[in-house]
Amino acid sequence: MTLLQVMPDDAPDQVLLRTRDQARIADALRAHAVAFDRWPVRGPIAPGTAPDEVLARYRGEVDALQARDDLRLVDVAGLHPEESDAWRQKAATARATFLEEHRHAEAEVRFFAHGAGCFYLHLAEEVYAVVCEAGDLLSVPAGTPHWFDMGPRPEFTAIRFFAGEDGWVGDFTGDPISQRFPRLDALLAADAA
Repeated sequence: MTLLQVMPDDAPDQVLLRTRDQARIADALRAHAVAFDRWPVRGPIAPGTAPDEVLARYRGEVDALQARDDLRLVDVAGLHPEESDAWRQKAATARATFLEEHRHAEAEVRFFAHGAGCFYLHLAEEVYAVVCEAGDLLSVPAGTPHWFDMGPRPEFTAIRFFAGEDGWVGDFTGDPISQRFPRLDALLAADAA
């Protein structure tokens, strides 16, 4: 299930809110103009599933969201674990890139069709760690500082929506804040403790 953990931006060990209640998550995010919704999950996404097949499963929702929010470009991104050095290097490089705080000139809109990942939203003087899982749709307003952790062994498939034709363009802040906060695996491990 989806998880939200809120921490002061200067005290990552202090938990202000930790919940898996979807209504509380949506309310807490809405207060910062971040949209959170759920779509039905339409089956597992196996490694090697073509992007067109993923989009076909969600065609109705994708078309409706594109029309409502004037989103021109849609693609599918993701990683599925493999047992190769090349895959481990690709995953480590991707993880390191997205773990740096950045922002975008347009909203970051993502639907998780499979797996999980964590968006860390630097909102005012707090960090909202939103662990998204299959079925979650998150829309982060343009200009919001954030970072993303796909975990040490990434497994996710996400449909990405863009207003412009450039696709993903990050403006990195240079702030090392992301290095102080618990990673995806630590957030999930806290449930097991």
